[in-house]
Amino acid sequence: MKGFLNHVRFGPTIPACFVISLLASTINTTYAAEATDLGTVDANYGSDAAPTVPAAAKTALSQSSLDARSAQSVVGDDFVRNYTSPISDFSQVIQMTPGLYNYSANGVGLGDTKTTFRGFADGNYNMTFDGIPFQDTNGVSHHSWVWFPSQFIGGAVVDRSPGSAATIGQATFNGAINFLSRDLEPQQRTSVTGSYGSWDTKLLSVEHETGQFGQDGRQNLMINAQEMKSDGYQTYNAQQRTAASIKYQNVLTDDTVLTLFVSRLNLKTNTPNTKGPTRAQIAQFGDNYLMSGDPSQANYYGYNFYNIDTDFEYIGITSNLGNGWKLDDKLYSYRYWNKQNYNGTTINATSATDKLNSYRTSGNLLRLSNESAMGTFRTGLWTDYAKSYRYQIPSNPLTWVDAAVPNFNERYQTTTVQPFAEFEFKVTDRLKITPGIKYAFYKQVYTHLADNGGAVGNLGGAASIDNSVTYHDVLPSLDAHYLLQPNWSIYAQYGTGDLIPPTSVFDVPNAQVSTAPKPQYAKSYQTGTVWKSDRYTLDFDVYYTRLDGAYTAISDGSGNVTYYLSGTQISKGIEAEGNVILGGGFNIYLNGTYGSAKYANNNKWVPGAPKDTETLGLTYQRSAWDLGVLAKRVGKTYSDNAKNTSNVINEAFTIDPFTVTNLFANYTLKTPGMFFKQAKLQFGVNNLFNKHNITAVLAAGSATSSSANPSSLDQLALLPGRSVSTSLTLDF
Repeated sequence: MKGFLNHVRFGPTIPACFVISLLASTINTTYAAEATDLGTVDANYGSDAAPTVPAAAKTALSQSSLDARSAQSVVGDDFVRNYTSPISDFSQVIQMTPGLYNYSANGVGLGDTKTTFRGFADGNYNMTFDGIPFQDTNGVSHHSWVWFPSQFIGGAVVDRSPGSAATIGQATFNGAINFLSRDLEPQQRTSVTGSYGSWDTKLLSVEHETGQFGQDGRQNLMINAQEMKSDGYQTYNAQQRTAASIKYQNVLTDDTVLTLFVSRLNLKTNTPNTKGPTRAQIAQFGDNYLMSGDPSQANYYGYNFYNIDTDFEYIGITSNLGNGWKLDDKLYSYRYWNKQNYNGTTINATSATDKLNSYRTSGNLLRLSNESAMGTFRTGLWTDYAKSYRYQIPSNPLTWVDAAVPNFNERYQTTTVQPFAEFEFKVTDRLKITPGIKYAFYKQVYTHLADNGGAVGNLGGAASIDNSVTYHDVLPSLDAHYLLQPNWSIYAQYGTGDLIPPTSVFDVPNAQVSTAPKPQYAKSYQTGTVWKSDRYTLDFDVYYTRLDGAYTAISDGSGNVTYYLSGTQISKGIEAEGNVILGGGFNIYLNGTYGSAKYANNNKWVPGAPKDTETLGLTYQRSAWDLGVLAKRVGKTYSDNAKNTSNVINEAFTIDPFTVTNLFANYTLKTPGMFFKQAKLQFGVNNLFNKHNITAVLAAGSATSSSANPSSLDQLALLPGRSVSTSLTLDF
């Protein structure tokens, strides 16, 4: 490897492991995350002196970058490894960042957790993994429990902005959550982790890192495999997750790196389609009630189960082409196969539903950039093609014999094409202005099979009917970034985004839509600043987003979802986060948001949008110890009464503020014995003070129920009770 380093064009002083990871991440970081350096402070600005990273930036749980052109929070690998439960899914990686919150009523990592982002529900923002967007094909929704467990994730960049023209994906107007795969390491290591916790939750994980191998140490490989089982906090809501991932890198030449990533996951659960108990059930059976163990009851757990398979893979090439040009190309594919069976409120030959929601998505993400004296030119093309198959069929929960005619049965294909271009003008060494433009094209082709009237009707005796729809938008962007001082930057940004209607707009008789609805269009404005010193970090921003023609989803309680146009939504507010070194190994991290997300026509709050959020984290890092106490408060929110879809009542239910506090203690023992390189003992408590607050009203029990007039049939989401876990990781 030493001989190889002497010929690497980045210079002989860069460590080998950094060279391998740098080429693979340079362009991806610039485009997908736009966070090039968290805390670079050069005391000799404009000289060739090596930059240094302030101490406060090294210890912050989350922070922005001095290079950021928008409001960002960067979460590092240390947070994932030390301050999340070993059974966490990706939702916990971003839980403590400004303005985001999510909770699973069955416990951390034990449910399909949805994250609220700047007051908008899941489906109104973009998610990527190593720069590749992933989402459902019937709407921009994400499923935390079946994609990337926390142990597959090496950090995240939460971009609370519409991004620039180079930010590809749907629903980018509200922001993007960009998850990053694990960094590969220079030395060989095998880690075995065993964890046990509340509700008989067990995890066994094995991770093998080869270190650099092959000629001149050009190759590296990491393999992670795990199995998790839990009874869950809620009654009979058991979970079993089996997952594995592989990441491989090969430095093909001094300027070109090949990266391969593959993950597989299978989840089996007894989760019902109705995700929350009623007020009456809670009063009778307790806060953790969800299902019954009695086969004579309609909500018997044996009549409700999921079997979900997912896979995600890409092969990427990053290369320095010469003359300032760089290339990043990723060819990818991912699959979601959700086989669900659930029962209704009675037991008969058609009371249950046999459901499948499946798709395979494939695409290519090509990015090119050129650096010159004038600035940086970026261009590229994202192409994505998905094939989907969905059905719901009435079934007998006792035998699972399906009815002859389905509620609906459809196949459809979605084609997405997004070319983009932007130029970051280097006006001065300190001032950069970046105009850009992106073209978004979508086409969907449907085949609807005859059904019992649940979606498209019986089609007048025809076996099926075909139709198609196209959507397109031109999306400009403009931002400016100015470095006031080596440790202080400001930015301003204007961006646009779109969101195409969900596929359920065609769930009408004969699937005939005379005029296809237009995509939602959004305009966003924001400005902010980032400042760092050895003792402090501080990020602050102000934002305003106007989303036209928002769709709101309404479920009928038996699996069918329809959408209505709820009018323009306006989201605005201020956000701040910072880290302070207290001394003696102690740090304090704080963030807070204050704002609103309301409908323009009636000034009513969007469901789930908090007026304010606050996070407080106290950490201690010294010698073998790594301790943290983290508290997240969510201010007052509201839930709608959508029982009568023709007259939805906004702000029907008031959800009081609540706070969840987590505690983590890690102790690492170096070279504990001749057989182990390292031993790490972890102790964690989620919901330390055992709060049981209501976090949302999932469904109104009657058309008139409200906080002032509650119904015993209102379905509620509650915080899960306190959970404790102990984990031991041995490195060989």
